[in-house]
Amino acid sequence: MRKLALHWKILIGMAVGAALGIAAIIGGFGDFIQDWIKPFGTIFINLLKLIAVPLILVSLIDGISNLTDLSKLSRIGGKTIGLYILSTVMAISIGLILVNLVEPGNFLPSETREELRLKYASDANLKMETATSVGESGPLQILVDVVPDNIFGAFTNNANMLQVIFFAFLFGIAMVMTPQVKALPVKKFFDGANAIILKIVELVMLAAPLGVLALLAGLIVDVAGDDPAGAIDLFKALGVYSLTVLAGLVIMIFIFYPTLITIFTSIKYREFFKGIFPAQMLAFSTSSSAATLPVTMDRVEKKLGVSEEVSSFVLPLGATINMDGTSIHQAVSAVFIAQAFAHDLTMGDQLTIVLTATLASIGAAAVPSAGLIMLVIVLGAIGVEPEGLALIIAVDRPIDMCRTIVNITGDATVATLVASSEGELRTGLDENRINREEKIAVQPRDEEYPVD
Repeated sequence: MRKLALHWKILIGMAVGAALGIAAIIGGFGDFIQDWIKPFGTIFINLLKLIAVPLILVSLIDGISNLTDLSKLSRIGGKTIGLYILSTVMAISIGLILVNLVEPGNFLPSETREELRLKYASDANLKMETATSVGESGPLQILVDVVPDNIFGAFTNNANMLQVIFFAFLFGIAMVMTPQVKALPVKKFFDGANAIILKIVELVMLAAPLGVLALLAGLIVDVAGDDPAGAIDLFKALGVYSLTVLAGLVIMIFIFYPTLITIFTSIKYREFFKGIFPAQMLAFSTSSSAATLPVTMDRVEKKLGVSEEVSSFVLPLGATINMDGTSIHQAVSAVFIAQAFAHDLTMGDQLTIVLTATLASIGAAAVPSAGLIMLVIVLGAIGVEPEGLALIIAVDRPIDMCRTIVNITGDATVATLVASSEGELRTGLDENRINREEKIAVQPRDEEYPVD
């Protein structure tokens, strides 16, 4: 019997959780949900918070150390990283513009948002005091706050994730500058630690179906109380939120990337889209940039004409640090949750989202639903309780499938731009010639099958 894929299990958990929550409202057993079901959702949230710090620390150090030699970082590396950061910031900005225009969190009734704020905000007065102190501090205080005076203190609080990211960058760069003989054992340690952390992520995500069920059932009871109409308001807000995220993803694929390809390369976007379409479909089905990477490289090289030298550097790096779809999702989700909890975000909070989401996307693992873990970091940076993930986790999987398409499309776009700027883009490829080469490559030769 074929094993059921994780995303189907999550969708089933979502359906069961929603049905259970609605049944609790109608049947009047909401207390049972609160006492015996919701705690499992809290455990799942705690697991996500548990692995946030080690994941971002180990992933960043491991990724930076893979540069091997900063002194040999060519202009290709500079262009690649610059374009990745540019596209990430643009993606976050698009997400913020859309979510501030649509305001999906405000589709929840004001009394419901106030109840959520009082229920989940650990200390609203503390947030106001913090905002006041920030307003009274100097303009460079945000830079001061990024540099920790005690890294172990930063490790103990997810709200200090920017300090952890700063330390990870400093540590990774120092590793690259250290003689290889001395740095190699440390490099091997972080390689192994990164693999272990990713395995922990996989184990945590095995609990996602139960976590989704418990979170959604508990959330519906919290929001609706004894009124079934409250559940309808929740689903309406979730629908508007989902459409807002999808609108941002569509803008990236059909407006932002085509503009770059048209202006800076000789490739027509239709041909570009046709070339990477199989990789996009694989990204949609796996929700993993890393799993899609071999197909992405193959299509970019053979169908778009990007040289192997460029693709072998740009695309693996992109699978690690370029998460445009994830960035849009984090920006929209953070503001949506803040709106739902009646948190008024200042311009400083919005800029913090841009900075934190950019850095968090660099450290996001290229595995399914890693964006949820990174969202914990973004929420912590703006003072919003991570329990707000309960609002969006039920619809995260289908959105995750869509945003992974944007992630790998962004990687392919940057690879094409870099190749074009370096004269490493072969235009006017002979499709028939390539197909003939592929057929020849797979034809068996006598020496491959020796006779015993």
